[in-house]
Amino acid sequence: MTLQLFDSATRTQRDFVPVTPGRVGMYICGLTTQGAPHIGHLRFAVAFDILRRWLVRGHGYEVSLVRNVTDIDDKILRKAEETGEDWFALSYRNERYTAEALDLLGVLPATYEPRATGHITEMVTLIETLVERGHAYPAEDGSGDVYFDVKSWPSYGELSNQGLNDMVAADDADPRGKRDPRDFALWKGRKAGEPGSANWPTPYGEGRPGWHLECSAMSRKYLGDTFDIHGGGIDLRFPHHENEQAQSRAAGLGFANYWLHNGWVTVKGEKMGKSLGNALEVQQLVRDHDPLTVRYFLTAAHYRSMIEYHPGSLDEAGSAVERIAGFLRRALPGQPVVEADPQVEIPAEFTESMDDDLGVAGALAVIHETVRRGNTALDEGGRAEAAEIAATVLAMTDVLGINPLSAAWGGAGGSREEELHEVLDVLVRMQVDARAEARAARDFETADRIRDGLVEAGITVEDTPGGARWSLRKEH
Repeated sequence: MTLQLFDSATRTQRDFVPVTPGRVGMYICGLTTQGAPHIGHLRFAVAFDILRRWLVRGHGYEVSLVRNVTDIDDKILRKAEETGEDWFALSYRNERYTAEALDLLGVLPATYEPRATGHITEMVTLIETLVERGHAYPAEDGSGDVYFDVKSWPSYGELSNQGLNDMVAADDADPRGKRDPRDFALWKGRKAGEPGSANWPTPYGEGRPGWHLECSAMSRKYLGDTFDIHGGGIDLRFPHHENEQAQSRAAGLGFANYWLHNGWVTVKGEKMGKSLGNALEVQQLVRDHDPLTVRYFLTAAHYRSMIEYHPGSLDEAGSAVERIAGFLRRALPGQPVVEADPQVEIPAEFTESMDDDLGVAGALAVIHETVRRGNTALDEGGRAEAAEIAATVLAMTDVLGINPLSAAWGGAGGSREEELHEVLDVLVRMQVDARAEARAARDFETADRIRDGLVEAGITVEDTPGGARWSLRKEH
């Protein structure tokens, strides 16, 4: 089947055809490391992790995924000045926090994760090419800034579907040295008061790179002049991605063939952000919620849609995870960790949804319907059938990164949770067996007393043809 992706550049859904048959190069804009990440920051990482997994599992591609680290930036320097620490120490600490959060959410490691500060040479080379081609110029005010000349590139604005006359001035540098207020900075000359460690020598003077230049240089180094997919949050489409595309193509590079943008996580209709006071840091959330639950919450909506967070969001996601994990524990007893078999066939309905621009809602519907069939099989005594169904569920959940029995989640949604569930299962089954013996002896008073005790403890027992089945009663 053909994978179709919505290309933000053409604003159409296109058949995906890679530059090199069998291989995919994908670049996604990572975080600027001025602070610890919240779930809004990491929504992009989960979205493109799912795409990567589907490219591999669904279509057999070899994927090279590059996710950069913006470790030098105005925001980082300002934050370091506020806290009184070295900018590079602050940046590195937050880079570690980000890596830990990505691991907590089950995001696969990137093929490579380059830092901006390690690629100054490549950035200077790109600037020189743009100056030689007449698309960039050093500022005439002696500041050491170098700007991209937006009027020199007629296609500027095509990614964000804007005309140049509709654009506001670029606010990334002092406008005094610009020929046009919409020109953006490729290089920022050293400013008074900035630490020397935050500047590098170039033919244009000491300074540091502009944000947009960093990604163009790093994507080219690791994925080539032309690559398949560039991804990131919808808020980056302009000016960041627009500027990336303009400077790369003006330098003679093919750059990205497909642009994919994910929606925000919102709170009361507003984009989640620390400045609004509505940010939820990952490390804080996982103190009260299983990381798999957080991953499921970020997975469940289509990547291009907004996800509205409310106080019950993670409880709803946790209930969905438990439905899947509960079936797998029943179908595969005594196996706390089970990875998906790559040879298991994935249902056609799941594939159709995923090939339709990563339709995760439809894919999840297939998973939950398959879980329902598996539970029915168990209730009717079909353990062999249920085990086969479980293998299919494992394969599908692995594509979305939400296999509860994966070692990535500690098995069964968390090793401690599994241990407690096993202990509770033994105790409840002792009571269920005692109730069954009482009923067989027609001692209904004892049977009712056992049942009432279980109900009082919050446990529901359902008699099925395959034997008694218990579950924790959900409180509403």
